[in-house]
Amino acid sequence: MTEKIRSEVHIGPRGTLELLSQREVAALTSSARQGHLMELYRRCALAVMNTGSVSDDAAEVFAEYADFSIEVARRTRGLKLIIHNAPASAFVDGRMLEGIRQHLFAVLRDIVYIGTEILDSPLFNLRCSEGITDAVFHILKHARLLNPDLAPNLVVCWGGHAISRREYDYSKEVGYQLGLRGLDICTGCGPGAMKGPMKGAAVGHAKQRLKDSRYLGLSEPGIIAAEPPNPMVSHLVVLPDIEKRLEAFLRISHGIVVFPGGVGTAEEILYLMGVMLDPGNDRQALPIIFTGPPESADYFHELDAFLRLVLGDDIARRYQIVVGDAAAVGALMGSEIRRVRRQRRRDGDAYYFNWLLKVPLDHQLPFEVSHEAVADLRLSRDLPPHELAVNLRRAFSAIVTGNVKDYGIRMIREKGPFELHSEAGLMEALEHLLRQFVAQGRMKLESSAYEPCYQVRRI
Repeated sequence: MTEKIRSEVHIGPRGTLELLSQREVAALTSSARQGHLMELYRRCALAVMNTGSVSDDAAEVFAEYADFSIEVARRTRGLKLIIHNAPASAFVDGRMLEGIRQHLFAVLRDIVYIGTEILDSPLFNLRCSEGITDAVFHILKHARLLNPDLAPNLVVCWGGHAISRREYDYSKEVGYQLGLRGLDICTGCGPGAMKGPMKGAAVGHAKQRLKDSRYLGLSEPGIIAAEPPNPMVSHLVVLPDIEKRLEAFLRISHGIVVFPGGVGTAEEILYLMGVMLDPGNDRQALPIIFTGPPESADYFHELDAFLRLVLGDDIARRYQIVVGDAAAVGALMGSEIRRVRRQRRRDGDAYYFNWLLKVPLDHQLPFEVSHEAVADLRLSRDLPPHELAVNLRRAFSAIVTGNVKDYGIRMIREKGPFELHSEAGLMEALEHLLRQFVAQGRMKLESSAYEPCYQVRRI
């Protein structure tokens, strides 16, 4: 039985959240808005307080803590949180862990800002590319994630939460090599390959006596319960959906390292490759390295073959594969980021936000996962590569939803698996890649009992 704190807990913010206006506080406490925003915040807050959980089943987490509640109470200086039935792991000697307290208020900051200033504002046109990018920029700016005084040094690290111990240790080795070179880390903020690089980089930064190092975590409400922020995250930002989260990764990154992962990592890679296929990005300096320990060589061989099949052999010039050599990854990324700095200076683009990157609108518009929407996805090599990349990314997004997101799990229980319709050649490649993910235990943490939430059928 999971331990809970049965007594009422009162938590107050420090710093910027003391400056919330009465209108912003009212957005959470008024009867008109509290239903949606407070339920959204309750779920995200539970995820934050459940850090260290061994389950990536969001429905299971929410059921286990069905009696968890969190209220926002007004006070003259701003607000306080009143919490009931919280996970005991969020406390030590009766006091909430400081990192969890900070993450609770970071989530509150983002939900209030997005709910009151982005989604309901006529200033942001969320149906056009420029408006979506502007919204992403303002969310990151409001979270104080953008620092114009810093030279390019931010490496985005992607990879799975369900990885082997050797792959996790290797991700720490790579993080250490990046940290020795003064590079900061941004990940999806969860466990596994999202946590390892941060832990390794912290040691590298300590050896170099670097202060004010950044360990950035970007999440979104649908995934945060399955991938709660790990303790290394120093700055947490919750974007409103997966598409804006993915765009944020690309806009703030100066280089990307991809470790082994499952369908979530494949979704990220297809988003990235779809963006890089845009002719407007031909001159973009964005180093991309796929890497893992020697045991992961087959994983990257399969991934490389799949990308070449669906997007063409030319896509391989966009990334480099380095297997079993963490030091080489660190040296290569350090060198490539110096090239990024030179290009940004030459083009007059900001170091802290890549405005010149072209992100196609189809990649930016949210994909509402449903059985009907998934069945309507056209997966055929007759499509132009950039369109196929969009549809494949959405297909993998649907599998992630069915695997770990609360509403997705409930959809699968009610209506059965999603149906993906593909032409024959692509179907075989897609089925093969997905079977490899299942066989290697990359779908879920409890992979031995994994039942696919999808079926691949021939068009």
